[in-house]
Amino acid sequence: MSAPLKHSPIHDFHKNAGAKLADFGGWEMPIEYPQDRGGGVLNEHAAVREKVGLFDVSHLGKAEVKGSGALQFLNGCITSDLEKITDGQAQYNLLCDDLTGGVIDDLIVYRRSTEDFFLVPNAANTTEVVERLKKAAPEGVVVNNLHEKYGVFALQGPLAERVLGDLEININLEFMSFTEGEIAGKKSIICRTGYTGELGFEILPKWEDARLVWDALVSAVLNAGGLVAGLGARDTLRTEMGYPLHGHELSLAISPVQASASWAVAWRKEKFWGRDILVKEREEGSAKILRGLILLDRGIPRARMEIFRDDVEVGITTSGTFSPTLKQGIALALITREIQPEEEVSVDIRGKKVRAKVVKPPFVPARVR
Repeated sequence: MSAPLKHSPIHDFHKNAGAKLADFGGWEMPIEYPQDRGGGVLNEHAAVREKVGLFDVSHLGKAEVKGSGALQFLNGCITSDLEKITDGQAQYNLLCDDLTGGVIDDLIVYRRSTEDFFLVPNAANTTEVVERLKKAAPEGVVVNNLHEKYGVFALQGPLAERVLGDLEININLEFMSFTEGEIAGKKSIICRTGYTGELGFEILPKWEDARLVWDALVSAVLNAGGLVAGLGARDTLRTEMGYPLHGHELSLAISPVQASASWAVAWRKEKFWGRDILVKEREEGSAKILRGLILLDRGIPRARMEIFRDDVEVGITTSGTFSPTLKQGIALALITREIQPEEEVSVDIRGKKVRAKVVKPPFVPARVR
């Protein structure tokens, strides 16, 4: 018997708003809000690209690594280099399996100090990440699971700063940096990050304060002409940017080298989990690599669809959707390395081969800075 789905601290808001709900990593979360109230994936996607959108992503994990030696320990586990950022900055990271080089999870690491790090892993992987780090941690370093201690709200879009300004939150944050501020009188971590390709912030209030903070943000977003958005639009937005989703573009079976995520690996660093096997794979070259596909014919690709060139199978899609911005079907795919951007392939969509052009993501320009 499967465990009951967990709920966000503002679950009642989603129910009362009539949101379509689904299982995301063991959490019941909103896919989209009713179209008759101005919602729906297409409208919510457009709001983020053109104005501003607000997502509840409280299903994301939260954890901390603290204690004397925390910097050295954590830096010896993750792929990027925490020595390259300073206190008050955040960093995208991969945590890989030491034996296979596959990706246990991708996560954001917040550096509070050399002895205090805050982690945001994916919902379904949080327990695994925490347990692996706990098992490896030396004496003096403590790893705690804080999954239900904080809410997480993503404020994304060109008007995101205006929304914070309307709430009298006037902060000047560089991309991938964070601070602590008050919203609705409640302290929250505010980080200049996001998963949409637009200027934005991720806001982390304490679990018990989450509804007050959410209501204040919703009011300011609606006043700015924006929308509350579900995870359906979050997926179309991240796919347009070519951002990976664990379980699709990254997994224990898909390494950073295959996923075109070598930029997130500090190759000169002497130690991180999976280093030896990843260095070897990078030097020898993986058989397949992550690329983008833009459909040249009508159709909507989905994950796990076969890709062909001249009737020879050359890859498989990892994610696929209709791009609301391009008005075309797009996909991310693991493809034989020798196939280059601008080449034409075909995608088997329910038995019909649909023409597609190979491209290097993103599919639309990034505006995160």
